[in-house]
Amino acid sequence: MAYDDDLPTLELAFPGPERDRGVAAIRNGEKTALTGLLEIYAHAGEDVPRAGQRFAVLDSAARPAVTIELTDVRVVPMKEIDDAFARAEGRGYADAAQWRTAHEEFFRGAGVSEFLGRTPVIDGDTLVVAQSFRVVGPEEPRDG
Repeated sequence: MAYDDDLPTLELAFPGPERDRGVAAIRNGEKTALTGLLEIYAHAGEDVPRAGQRFAVLDSAARPAVTIELTDVRVVPMKEIDDAFARAEGRGYADAAQWRTAHEEFFRGAGVSEFLGRTPVIDGDTLVVAQSFRVVGPEEPRDG
């Protein structure tokens, strides 16, 4: 499998079972969406991704596992995430309410709090980066 070494990398959650399940769900087509906390991008000094960008998704051993291309990126309050997007996350959420409960717990968790240096306030108005994507590799060559 060949990967484009120039691609930025993307890490789902934190290394371990949750990341491994997410990578497997991307590879088998169950996961076509992901969500990031806007505050994490700001704290890391990173730009919000944009549609058309490609990323090498890393597994728990920090190896490229699959290449994705973002097809849609929206910055929205958590309360605007709908059932279809929640199900597209490929984590077995039945609806947006389950998605929100899981994401509130994750975003308030120890890993995010440690990274930010504090526990963030998470509610319906909290801005998230809702991203839809398609798998493009590693088999497909990168355009331009």
